[in-house]
Amino acid sequence: MPSTADPAATVFFRLSIDGRDLGLFHGCDGLSSEVQVEQHEEGGNNGFVWQLPTRVTFSNIRLTRPLTADTVKVASWISSISTGIQRPTAQIAALRADLSVVAQWGLVEVLPVRWSGPSLSPGQADVATEELEIAHHGFTDAGGR
Repeated sequence: MPSTADPAATVFFRLSIDGRDLGLFHGCDGLSSEVQVEQHEEGGNNGFVWQLPTRVTFSNIRLTRPLTADTVKVASWISSISTGIQRPTAQIAALRADLSVVAQWGLVEVLPVRWSGPSLSPGQADVATEELEIAHHGFTDAGGR
């Protein structure tokens, strides 16, 4: 049995937007950033090529879960976009089975860019799932400051 200090034992991800809890998700993909570099060859220096950072890009984050009562919270957040775009701060926390926090990420200026719900078919016995995709402008501390 894994120790409660085992950081690899994450099973849930909690999403909150400006402190408003949107529920637990089972999958989280896309927590990444990439620094683009420009190569500069200096005259007379044949030992290496300078690697200069230019811009940082952040990938969209995809969160997945079975449909729950919290689906309404996500729908409400997405619907709020029609009354004007606000770019709130979000927090994603990786949780163990006992809901203790393994790690947290703060996201700056979050925007929902895609939501997909289940394909409802009486001929399929699959679990009804939803996927939320969010864009952001970078990471901040997990407290959202």
